[in-house]
Amino acid sequence: MTITPTFADVLPGISPGIYAAADFEAIKEIVYREAGIVLHEGKAMLVYSRLASLVRTSGCATFASYVMRIREDAGERMRAICALTTSHTFFYREAHHCDHFRETVRPHLIQRLERGEAVRLWSAGCSSGEETWSLAMTLLGPDPMAGVALARRNIRILASDIATDALSTAKAARYRAADLERVPDALRQAWTTIDGDDVQIAAQLRAIVRFRPLNFLHAWPMKSRFDAIFCRNVMIYFDNSTKERLVSRFADLLTPDGTLYVGHSERVTGPALARFTPMAPTVYRRKAAA
Repeated sequence: MTITPTFADVLPGISPGIYAAADFEAIKEIVYREAGIVLHEGKAMLVYSRLASLVRTSGCATFASYVMRIREDAGERMRAICALTTSHTFFYREAHHCDHFRETVRPHLIQRLERGEAVRLWSAGCSSGEETWSLAMTLLGPDPMAGVALARRNIRILASDIATDALSTAKAARYRAADLERVPDALRQAWTTIDGDDVQIAAQLRAIVRFRPLNFLHAWPMKSRFDAIFCRNVMIYFDNSTKERLVSRFADLLTPDGTLYVGHSERVTGPALARFTPMAPTVYRRKAAA
């Protein structure tokens, strides 16, 4: 006979009076409604470990009380969602995307900048900024003089995330030197300054990036279109319908022939797929309007 484990079985040592199955279900529903993030049953312990400190500091004695708090308090609700958002990332993650961007997309963007045209890029779900700075370094290139000249042109990178704490780290643009080991030497030497065990991203790079909080499920304030959008390892937290709506909105905001980069385990699917041409693994080009 197969015995199905109970909620208490998978959370040994945690009193059901403190954290119960009903609390997990309520939190799961709130997080999905507010941010589109799907919390599967196996995430019960993660929810406990990520939120226990918030429950304590909020003055709530139980998760049930905290659920009531986040239902009523939008600020606390967002703190809980940010705590449950995974922020694991690193410099030059999925380096083949940087290679594709450098070899295939960048030359056309440089030509447009030199003609005085605007170039706009979006690091969507930028977390603590490593992706954004990898993209910015790749765009400006290994020659500091040429890169500074480019940075003075009409170029901006939007970097957005739902997690405000991660955005603060990204905006500070200061990391441990060891974190940049994957970055090509020429780019690291051109665009960072060593300060003890840390490195600071160069001011010229910081000048072209704008960090903004953004919930993908809410209204998007952007009006101009983007030449490339990087949204990697974000859609894995959404269900299929949310992913498909998100990709469709990305297509709306890409220029004709604009490029979308997604994570290594993600794919463009659904109706929006008809608006893209696959260019390389997890790289899609928006089709020009008919």
